[in-house]
Amino acid sequence: MKVNTIENFSILSDYYEFTMGNGFLDNGYADTIAYFDLYYRNIPDDGGFAIAAGLEPLIEYIQNLHFGEEEISFLREKGIFSEEFLGLLKNFKFSCDVWAVPEGTVVFPNEPLVIVRGPIIEAAIIETMALLIINHQSLIATKANRIVRAAEGRTVMEFGARRAHGVSAATLGARSAYIGGAHGTSNTLTDMKYGVPSLGTMAHSWVQLFPTEYDAFAAYANTYPDNCILLVDTYDTLRSGVPNAIKVFDDIVTKRGFRPKGIRLDSGDIAYLSKQARKMLDDAGYSDCQISASNSLDEFTIREMIAQGAQVDSFGVGERLITAKSNPVFGGVYKLVAIERDGVFTPKIKISSNVEKITTPGFKNVFRIYDKQTGKANADLITTFDEKITESEPLEIFHPTYTWKRKTFHDFTVRSLLVPIFEKGNLVYDIPTIEESRKLCEKEVDSLWEEVKRFDNPHEYIVDLSLTLWQMKEDLLQRS
Repeated sequence: MKVNTIENFSILSDYYEFTMGNGFLDNGYADTIAYFDLYYRNIPDDGGFAIAAGLEPLIEYIQNLHFGEEEISFLREKGIFSEEFLGLLKNFKFSCDVWAVPEGTVVFPNEPLVIVRGPIIEAAIIETMALLIINHQSLIATKANRIVRAAEGRTVMEFGARRAHGVSAATLGARSAYIGGAHGTSNTLTDMKYGVPSLGTMAHSWVQLFPTEYDAFAAYANTYPDNCILLVDTYDTLRSGVPNAIKVFDDIVTKRGFRPKGIRLDSGDIAYLSKQARKMLDDAGYSDCQISASNSLDEFTIREMIAQGAQVDSFGVGERLITAKSNPVFGGVYKLVAIERDGVFTPKIKISSNVEKITTPGFKNVFRIYDKQTGKANADLITTFDEKITESEPLEIFHPTYTWKRKTFHDFTVRSLLVPIFEKGNLVYDIPTIEESRKLCEKEVDSLWEEVKRFDNPHEYIVDLSLTLWQMKEDLLQRS
């Protein structure tokens, strides 16, 4: 069951969006049509790719975007906004066109994840929330996918609610982790709102509450005989935890006609403890009993544990996933790339001495080029919006900086990554289920060559500009 509890976040915007909006109106620019690109510059953790997430919450925000009496009164009290501007906000109705890549899509730096076209005040006022939503959720989906890949097919559960940076970060972060490949979450609210399976058994406090560890295990087994997973590291993992778990499995679980589901390790040298626990369980006849591990895990520790022969079947990953601790900023930006005024389209560029901050102007599309024989993604090509690619003809692309670096594709297919979301403020997108977004993510990652998926020094995936778009950018650079 999906439960929406949407709050009005219209006032959650950088203050300058309102000062600029008031100024646009005062200076006759309110009817100017603006084009904004939302994109990111650098892949977290020096990885080979990122995962786009957050589109459904962004849609919910836009659909609920309105300014009530409380918001209008607050802005009026600032004493700098005209009544005409406040009246515009009071009668606000989102009327922009929006395109975006679906959640779960593999994305690369400098290609638009979201494009917004519409009246400048409307298009600008959603900047803060659009970045807040897409940045955070793409970051967590990307981190989750790295951890899932490091686990090499073992189950990964998101356990980070208590360490997340606030309620929304916990709830929406767990949602994004599921899209990125995690199998479930400890956050029950995310299950209720978004259908992400909630998982969990007991804490150390359960074990401490009872007179003995055996009593604690026995009580749990009596209550949950068909889902008996015991936390074995409260006192001494190998001398008491695992032996007591085995005794309860013998005395209660199997005698009631069930099989124990597993044990959980939450401290100590988990690689070593899991190997010893595995042998003890196997010797006791519980080779089907799984071992799960938690305790400050991430893709790096999981990879090392597996390399050391850890006998762990599933991982509960908390703070380092929900905060993306090793690289906690996605770095997405929202940049003006064109305007329309009196029917005239004018591309815009931002120039900087920092080359990576120079924007690519114009109204764009993004095509992914696939090898027809293998189905693998070979490159992305950013084009002007109305450009077409003919699959029956050879396609030559070139590096936008080192233009002598060229590549020609012959036997290929292409797919446009951006899809329409809003047309004149009306939702035209059929929002997929979270399971569909999760499956898309899995399919997208499978389409990448293994070299792109490496954690260490991944192959740099090709993202080039079409000749038309490159010439537009060069012309503006030369004129500036």
